[in-house]
Amino acid sequence: MIGVVDYGMGNLFSVSKALERLGADYFISANKKDLLQADGLILPGVGSFRDAMERLPVETIKEFVATGKPLLGICLGMQLLFEQSEENGPTKGLGLLPGSVRRFPGRTTEGETYKVPHMGWNRLEFVNESPLLKNVEEDYVYFVHSYFVDATNSDVLLAKADYHEQVSAVVGRDNVMGMQFHPEKSSKLGMALLDNFLQMVEERKAVR
Repeated sequence: MIGVVDYGMGNLFSVSKALERLGADYFISANKKDLLQADGLILPGVGSFRDAMERLPVETIKEFVATGKPLLGICLGMQLLFEQSEENGPTKGLGLLPGSVRRFPGRTTEGETYKVPHMGWNRLEFVNESPLLKNVEEDYVYFVHSYFVDATNSDVLLAKADYHEQVSAVVGRDNVMGMQFHPEKSSKLGMALLDNFLQMVEERKAVR
């Protein structure tokens, strides 16, 4: 059973519809007991990093991760997995992965300006092997974000994309994973990545 964390800032409808299309059993909850009983957690997110951290059930998420069960952050939910963000002033994140979140500067080192937020389809480039990327090929996925993760440890970077900066697109270490783009809006590849996460949850469940 997949738990989707409801803290008032996630795109719960699109995530839940994607899980339904994949035939996954899931529930949406803010209740600590319910979330800790899930076999895997999805942490969605839209909006401000600071606002999210004020609403997030931080200790519940950390307690869940300590069990070894898989956690997947999506969009803002991925950024929250990291140590800090500069959005609306320095704000500490969950600190589950090393790295920080910063805003696209909107100008290249050559002085060329570009649009922020980064909105549209960009191609993934795989960097490190992971069960999350199993049996999928590099393709385009859909991004909507003004801030991106600057991962200080390349070992957590699984796939990247280019938008005038290196965008950490898929990250992961042990049972903590994240996708900066919206997999539920990213056609065949996005759904395949979500399905791989579900398979990881089932495999972890089978050995418990």
